[in-house]
Amino acid sequence: MTAQAEPETKLRRAVSGRLLYLFILGDVLGAGVYALVGAVAAEVGGAIWVPLLAALLLALLTAASYAELVTKYPRAGGSAVFAERAFRSPVVAFLVGFCMLAAGVTSAAGLALAFAGDYLAVFLDVAATPAALLFLLAVALLNARGIQESLRANLVMTLVETSGLVLVVVLGALVLGRGDGDLGRVVEFPPGVSAASAVLSAALLAYYSFVGFETSANVAEEVRDVRRVYPRALFGALLTAGAVYVLVGLAAAVVLPPEELAASSGPLLEVVRAADAGIPDRLFSLIALIAVANGALLTMIMASRMAYGMAEQHLLPAVLGRVLPRRRTPWVAITVTTLVAMGLSLAGDLPTLANTVVLLLLFVFLSTNTAVLVLRRDRVETDHFRVPAVVPVLGIGSCLLLLSQQEAVTWGFAGVLLAAGLLLYLVTALPRRRAAARARTDAPVG
Repeated sequence: MTAQAEPETKLRRAVSGRLLYLFILGDVLGAGVYALVGAVAAEVGGAIWVPLLAALLLALLTAASYAELVTKYPRAGGSAVFAERAFRSPVVAFLVGFCMLAAGVTSAAGLALAFAGDYLAVFLDVAATPAALLFLLAVALLNARGIQESLRANLVMTLVETSGLVLVVVLGALVLGRGDGDLGRVVEFPPGVSAASAVLSAALLAYYSFVGFETSANVAEEVRDVRRVYPRALFGALLTAGAVYVLVGLAAAVVLPPEELAASSGPLLEVVRAADAGIPDRLFSLIALIAVANGALLTMIMASRMAYGMAEQHLLPAVLGRVLPRRRTPWVAITVTTLVAMGLSLAGDLPTLANTVVLLLLFVFLSTNTAVLVLRRDRVETDHFRVPAVVPVLGIGSCLLLLSQQEAVTWGFAGVLLAAGLLLYLVTALPRRRAAARARTDAPVG
């Protein structure tokens, strides 16, 4: 299937397979892993790589469902489009799309807080709240400039954040080579704890490091030859990220004992310091800031395209579908999602926002895995990627397992966001229903 034969779109098809691969890789290799290693070590001891590998396998199940549906229905809106086609319910489609949209802006708000925290304090002594708001404004301006420009910036930032993780791996090998590390720690679990339960608990936590791949579904209309390149880019990026994460987990355990990793909010910075290889704190802090900025940029690209796609489906106000004449970017959607992210950064703290993101995305993933099975009866004329039916079934099971582990406070915060979404849906749908009722009343009889 060539790009010329794909459906017409108001958006510019400017994303190549290579840019898409880097888009997904940059979103997955985000800021989470720079702080997550310590939390995983607290659960599983030195065997950090095991739950990271388990989380990769869980993520690949749902990624396979995305590969089938994106290549079958390559439209902006992603999960909301899939839900509408599968369940034929505007309310269900809206809730799925809004969960994705809410997860995006919530994640961006959390990343803004992370950007304005300790890493930035290494360079500037500024108040966190204004710094977070200015950061989100800068992300919005780059997003509005254009998808190609945004992804070129992503290319640079992905290379930088990946280099930071590769640096940790190299330092781990250096420490081990000079006889200072402890390779035996990589298979040690906490005493008195079942290895299986420890891995499961840590894998649920590590799963957060792999969310982000789903954002790529929302730029499907801007990808050239999407049916051919999307599966390659998706699986290639996830496998690359998984390999990097496993190596980082091994290196961290070799350099430092798990209790020291768990005690730090910046565990990889502690690894760099312990390696004592002359790497300045400022350099690694800069890399971490770039990782955070890249994650926020890609997340806000997703959120704005999701809002645009839902407006095109008449699930959100039509004004969100407006695009800049020359840039052809959804400027109203970018503006609104940025303002909401700013509000959330003022209302929540980083742990609450991060946990809420995971909960909202699990609902999205549950819907997408189910939609694959439902839409098998919907035949399309073009060739597309197809996954064995057992894979989405296993994906559904993994989502239910992860949902069962969420805490009450997270359910409460997500519930408030969904209630706001339902109110917005009613406000959007009511005028349309009244207009339809008037049209039926005014129609001539006989």
